[in-house]
Amino acid sequence: MSARQAVTASRSLDVARIRADFPILSRRVHGKRLVFLDSAASAQKPQAVIDTERHFYEAEYANVHRGVYWLSQRATDAYEAAREKVRGLLNARETREIVFVRGATEAINLVAQSYGRTFLSAGDEVLITHMEHHANIVPWQMLRDEKGIVLKVAPIDDAGELDLDAFARLIGPRTKLIAVTHVANALGTVLPVEAVTRLAKMYGIPVLIDGCQAVPHQAVDVQALDCDFYVFSGHKLYGPTGIGVLYGKAALLAAMPPWQGGGDMIRAVTFEKTEYNELPWKFEAGTPHFAGAVGLGAAIAYVQSIGYDAIATHESELLAYAIRELSKINSLRIIGQPRRRSGVVSFDLGGVHPHDIGTILDHDGICVRAGHHCAQPTMDRFGVAATVRASFAIYNDRDDVDALVAGLSTVREVFRL
Repeated sequence: MSARQAVTASRSLDVARIRADFPILSRRVHGKRLVFLDSAASAQKPQAVIDTERHFYEAEYANVHRGVYWLSQRATDAYEAAREKVRGLLNARETREIVFVRGATEAINLVAQSYGRTFLSAGDEVLITHMEHHANIVPWQMLRDEKGIVLKVAPIDDAGELDLDAFARLIGPRTKLIAVTHVANALGTVLPVEAVTRLAKMYGIPVLIDGCQAVPHQAVDVQALDCDFYVFSGHKLYGPTGIGVLYGKAALLAAMPPWQGGGDMIRAVTFEKTEYNELPWKFEAGTPHFAGAVGLGAAIAYVQSIGYDAIATHESELLAYAIRELSKINSLRIIGQPRRRSGVVSFDLGGVHPHDIGTILDHDGICVRAGHHCAQPTMDRFGVAATVRASFAIYNDRDDVDALVAGLSTVREVFRL
């Protein structure tokens, strides 16, 4: 074995062991082995996350920040420890830059409504790309309709990659915010966010990055990226639903007003005035999903125990295998051919409606996403109403790809392709 092969082998995953960590993967669907290929929508949960959240409810549950009694302090410590785990995951400078929200959608809306309402005026421009999730389109449209800002969209090419030159040409004196995805959820394209951020910094423009499809697959360093905001959802990172993260540079968050009012985001309230809490609690009105945050902390620990190098090596090899095998199928067209792809393959099969394909695959225990993936402008760009999307995670292997290919053979037989 060569030195290079030895390094690769040392980083490879024991997928059978990892699958055993996920209880749901042992169940049968329609009498078949479950082949879960929809992790880009929401990933399955390892036993460690399930056990952590269950233990929290059974043994440590009490409302946080409000109680002087031991149990409340214990819960508060667990909640804030989860915040520190997120800080470490993103390599943020300090924990007060980590705001817990319900998910990436809420995080983007928070920035749009707090930062956008405060610092953007009629005629100011927000620059996004043609491959954004609806969650990074609609909030800016709402702000446009409310304040008269201008929403500009950078084009993508036939391979599904950002046209960086065109992107740069769209930056002008009225560009006040750039908001881009890190990894496109419908295509799997890895955007050159480092180049985007460098461009933005030349003009002093803040950058928001949607990292939902990135954090399950690769290490993220917000200080190295020098982005101003970074968002992701816990449920895509093998954590609970209903918990997400907004990272923001402390100076920006401090300058932004609260988006929601209520308990815990205040220091003092009278009928005449309210004094707001300090960061990050200024943006965490009401009782937070602290049990979800603790579960997210367990998910982060689980992923870190595997290591992003091993994850990236395994998923890259699996993705290459999937593309190679799918490309052999007559009448199948993979949508987009980006040079850097992560976790996702979208395709059309002979014009058969994706919902029909998904239904037939389901009878073989295969779970894929069929639809527009909350990325209708991307679908329009490639002239399709919808696609089938197979997305991969740490618990997938070549057997899953082979099952998908066999299932698509059944589809071809049914529709006589």
